[in-house]
Amino acid sequence: MYRERGIGGSKAEVDHRKHRISDVLDKHLDRSTPSSSRPTSGKDLFLFMNKQQPPDYNNTDHLLSKDNDASDVESETDSEESDVSGSEGDETTWISWFCNLRGNEFFCEVDDDYVQDDFNLCGLSTQVPYYDYALDLILDVESSHGDMFTEEQNELVESAAEMLYGLIHARYILTSKGMAAMLDKYKNYDFGRCPRVHCCGQPCLPVGQSDIPRSSNIKICCPRCDDIYYPRSKYQGNIDGAYFGTTFPHLFLMTYGHLKPQKFSRLVEQMEVSVAHNALV
Repeated sequence: MYRERGIGGSKAEVDHRKHRISDVLDKHLDRSTPSSSRPTSGKDLFLFMNKQQPPDYNNTDHLLSKDNDASDVESETDSEESDVSGSEGDETTWISWFCNLRGNEFFCEVDDDYVQDDFNLCGLSTQVPYYDYALDLILDVESSHGDMFTEEQNELVESAAEMLYGLIHARYILTSKGMAAMLDKYKNYDFGRCPRVHCCGQPCLPVGQSDIPRSSNIKICCPRCDDIYYPRSKYQGNIDGAYFGTTFPHLFLMTYGHLKPQKFSRLVEQMEVSVAHNALV
């Protein structure tokens, strides 16, 4: 299915590729505000990316300097890779595939209707590079660009799609449908439990410490002790906190007030009163 080459290989190779792609995306986003216009072909995208690549970034030249002759090399691995947009006979959507990846258990599946509404995506085209290609990938729109791009170019588009989906997800979970989807995960303890003994296994909620991408990784917050912790899984701990935002847990507990647990301090007070009452009796 999607990005099968990213699943295979050793863990060191996968981590190296992810860091390499992340570095290129960071440099692209830090240089200037990316254009939302779409190149019409793989050659145009190649020229587009090379135009925005500063000449002094020698460590990443090899990512964007390959010309279309690389298609001969790609043909040798066609049998091992699938089209990044999927096929008509494939029942698994990109969104479902992404949410079921290891480490992405915190994500809920965003409705296609929500993603297709331009109003919900307002402003994201200036934050995400290769926005149009990334959006097509998320929506499983048939495209032939996977055959024209090099492997590195496809990886850049896929990484941009993950970033775009994360930013869309942060908005979606603040809607009624998104809240309901996260409620199911909360009831199933998908976000983990509070590590404090006195919280008695209280289920936690995901929270970001910043709404700006690449500022901080995700944390989990306990509604009982009002503290935040690192997720137990290192895979989940690498998620960008901006993909859940700073508002979600507070709005979630306001929406489902009956789920808000009693604070530990008040619980202790009640226990002390109960003990004192029993002693008098």
